[in-house]
Amino acid sequence: MEETELVRRAQSGDFDAFTELINAHKAQIYGLALKLSGNEQDAEDIVQDTFLRAIDKIDQFRLESAFGTWLYRIALNQARALFNKRRQGELGPIEDYLPPGHELSAGDPSLSARLALYDWKDPEKLFEAEELRTTIDRLIAELPYLYREAFVLRYIEELPVKEVAESIGESEAATKSRILRARLALREQLARIFEDRHERKMP
Repeated sequence: MEETELVRRAQSGDFDAFTELINAHKAQIYGLALKLSGNEQDAEDIVQDTFLRAIDKIDQFRLESAFGTWLYRIALNQARALFNKRRQGELGPIEDYLPPGHELSAGDPSLSARLALYDWKDPEKLFEAEELRTTIDRLIAELPYLYREAFVLRYIEELPVKEVAESIGESEAATKSRILRARLALREQLARIFEDRHERKMP
């Protein structure tokens, strides 16, 4: 059955239709929640709150976007609420999350030279795939939350910048800035990790 018909049936009170919609997106919403929260318990709470909120608000869904996009927005709001309670929602300077002595500037020649060797998709050559994923997940979890959500939506969920901007309620320019600075911060952190690893291996 087409999604539009399922939505209309769900809005008329058909819980089976709603369940089918949820099941089609549950894995993606959980994956998003896990990346944003960094742990399974919080991810499960975000997913549960998202679906409860969706049940309450399904009659307000106007089919102006995909149902999955609507769920993403609810999940983002639930994640923000969770982190705001813990005072982790503030958009602090990204430089605070870099190694000591490493200032972040996209125009810094020395930074550009280092990152040319360590594009964040390249380290598979140096780490085993599982170790790389674990390292990247840890670094993502250490980003300020509002940078993290933009990065996860763009590079993990692979949404276009326009959809990321719509999801987080920011202009495309502001969204691009968050994504760029988060990406640069991750690359700088990875560069430092790989440089340290290389130095330890040298005789």
